[in-house]
Amino acid sequence: MNRCLFLAGATGAIGRRLAPLFVADGWRVIGTTRSKAKVTALRAMGVEPVVVDVFDAVALGEAVKDARPDVVMHQLTDLPPGLDPAQMEAASARNARIREEGMRNLIDAALRADAKKLIAQSIAFAYSEGPLPHHETDPLNVDGEGRAGVSARAVASLETQVLEAPLGGIVLRYGRLYGPGTGFDTATGAGPVHVDAAAYAAYRAVAAGVPGIYNIAEDDGAVCSDKAKQWLGWNASWRSGQ
Repeated sequence: MNRCLFLAGATGAIGRRLAPLFVADGWRVIGTTRSKAKVTALRAMGVEPVVVDVFDAVALGEAVKDARPDVVMHQLTDLPPGLDPAQMEAASARNARIREEGMRNLIDAALRADAKKLIAQSIAFAYSEGPLPHHETDPLNVDGEGRAGVSARAVASLETQVLEAPLGGIVLRYGRLYGPGTGFDTATGAGPVHVDAAAYAAYRAVAAGVPGIYNIAEDDGAVCSDKAKQWLGWNASWRSGQ
């Protein structure tokens, strides 16, 4: 029987680049979306679509139970196109809820479905100020004010939940995404990562990753991703079609 991946956030920027990697490798991929309008696109990628909201714990639990996945993966975000500054205040609150309540619901569902592995998206730009480059052991900016503090506290909650769950949890701290579907054609800001390379990190984490936290960003002096290179066999230059 094919291995099964339950991919929460299959229509997001990373999800759209990631799902085909598993489909091509013979996996059965169950992908979630909140929008019925995106079902056709998922099917075109070879993904079995499930329309469900991560905040609906009962429906999510049933969806994961029915899938009986080997791996459950969190690639959910709720961000405005191009990270429109006028919309980021509200988006930060929505993302914080996804990382806290949504992650909790997904973990509960994964445990009830007897999944073997859990992988979750995090960010590599929530560190407290300190010497560069930042390593995975550096503290997060949980005492920060405003949006930065809200994000960092939600990231800390997500990561704690993932690492404490008995699911071999892996956290991928992504740098600032660019590339198709992200709203940015080229790298912007410190610690960028191309969306294809971000997807590749999640793909590698399933086969090669040991539990823990991994920075996933290009080498520009802001973030150190040596752990991912060594333990996941990850390469920031990887692009779809290689």
